[in-house]
Amino acid sequence: MPLFGKSQKSPAEVVKALKEAVNALERGDKKAEKAQEDVSKNLVLIKNMLYGTSDAEPQTDIIVAQLAQELYNSNLLLLLIQNLNRIDFEGKKDVAQVFNNILRRQIGTRSPTVEYICTKPEILFTLMAGYEHQEIALNCGTMLRECARYEALAKIMLYSDDFFNFFRYVEVSTFDIASDAFSTFKELLTRHKILCAEFLEINYDKVFSHYQRLLNSENYVTRRQSLKLLGELLLDRHNFTVMTRYISNPDNLKLMMNMLKEKSRNIQFEAFHVFKVFVANPNKPKPILDILLRNQEKLVEFLTRFHTDRSEDEQFNDEKAYLIKQIKELKPLTEH
Repeated sequence: MPLFGKSQKSPAEVVKALKEAVNALERGDKKAEKAQEDVSKNLVLIKNMLYGTSDAEPQTDIIVAQLAQELYNSNLLLLLIQNLNRIDFEGKKDVAQVFNNILRRQIGTRSPTVEYICTKPEILFTLMAGYEHQEIALNCGTMLRECARYEALAKIMLYSDDFFNFFRYVEVSTFDIASDAFSTFKELLTRHKILCAEFLEINYDKVFSHYQRLLNSENYVTRRQSLKLLGELLLDRHNFTVMTRYISNPDNLKLMMNMLKEKSRNIQFEAFHVFKVFVANPNKPKPILDILLRNQEKLVEFLTRFHTDRSEDEQFNDEKAYLIKQIKELKPLTEH
């Protein structure tokens, strides 16, 4: 009795057949329709090996290991992603499912696919560039967020020049793509705390000059999401150095004070959570203190009337009372 039964192809055969079909699709020759069918059919075979079907269990570890090895050796993962736009709708979803399953594979504490992608970072860069193409953006996003769970892969993405394209992707006109890109962007900046803090410290000027544009965006959703994320980044204790630098810049304080007066209550509320960090800082630089002193009375009056209907939100009211008290007690720096 052969290992795979009579009708079942071995991993090597399926991978070979799929690679030939993708290559034919890429060439776009006369047999493109047949190639499209073969791609779909072989993707389903691979997916069934990994996930099983209603009638059959997933394949044994040894067969999955052979399949993974064939995928690595054939360079098929990159080829599939490079040709994702040529694959049909169901096939695109199957590529993402196969990719994410193979990525999660572990042998003891090792993740062989993560190690493999570290040697082929082009896979990550091709996925990131997927946000440029409407028809594959969401599939690429699914795979990117799975990659971002692994610190080694997140590091390659963060430290690549391509990372800064996210500042553009989160503003694209198609809402679901912009939202998806923002989810990936947020994941990369928040998941691995120490990695993210180091990245932000090293690239502070570049990141925050780009970030400023998001906060000033004409798109309401972009402004609100980026303001909320800014609050989370500044309040994360791992980012203490970054926070200290951000709240020492008077331009940042002026921006937040303006955002407190925005028409949108949601933006006012998110701005409050960034503004409070400036006020709570026990070591305010003179330019920051000067701005707060110049606006002392106005700020006390403004905050007293600020979102008074949030009576249920105890934490907000405590913070607001604390800020009012801090601002009332501000005094100019005494010259020594």
